[in-house]
Amino acid sequence: MSKKLKQIDAGAGQVYGVNSNDEIYQWVDNNWKNIPGKLTHVSAGPAGVWGVNRANDIFKMKDNKWMPVSGILKQVDAGGDKFLGGVNAQDIIYCLTQRYTVSGSSSVHWNSLERSLKYYSCGPLGCWGVNSNDNIYFRHNVNPTTCQGTQHQQIEGALEMIEVGTDSSVYGVDSAGDVYRRNGINAKNPTGTSWTQLDFSFAFKHVTYDSGNLWLITPTDNLIRCSVND
Repeated sequence: MSKKLKQIDAGAGQVYGVNSNDEIYQWVDNNWKNIPGKLTHVSAGPAGVWGVNRANDIFKMKDNKWMPVSGILKQVDAGGDKFLGGVNAQDIIYCLTQRYTVSGSSSVHWNSLERSLKYYSCGPLGCWGVNSNDNIYFRHNVNPTTCQGTQHQQIEGALEMIEVGTDSSVYGVDSAGDVYRRNGINAKNPTGTSWTQLDFSFAFKHVTYDSGNLWLITPTDNLIRCSVND
């Protein structure tokens, strides 16, 4: 695709991204629409549309405008069941319950989790994340009212970033730029069974998935979209 983006997130039928100038774009009617504001990371999902800027300030889209929200995060994820997850500059994990994501208030109460992760992404069956050593973890028993869940489980493999789709699908990118998909995820086995490396002729730094489309970003910010056949 002609658009260059440094980060992109697809969820709940929406696609948002930001470029190297922190400009925000939304994919609408097969075109990129510029959204006023400046963000370094943006996320769309059941919890709404959220983002953070270079100062790690947090914002939520409300009435087509960015509303500042209390707290400091470097990465945020709206893919949970109307709850929000994210990490700060010290890799401390935080989450926000449904009470605050739907309230419309700019003053919220963040819950912290005990493990350190550099990237955190949530879906309907739980949350996935990776730490500074690229170890992969799954957070059990997260829900709209208890977003911090109960325990982390380490999953085999190594990834630099990981994203959970609205349908619970999980994709990630490793340090070599290879893309992986998690197999066997279901309600009885939310951590799945194994990883499959996808066969691409490019290296990537970022991946996200929703509604049958995989969106990928190369190290030079080139954007590629492909249809996924199960």
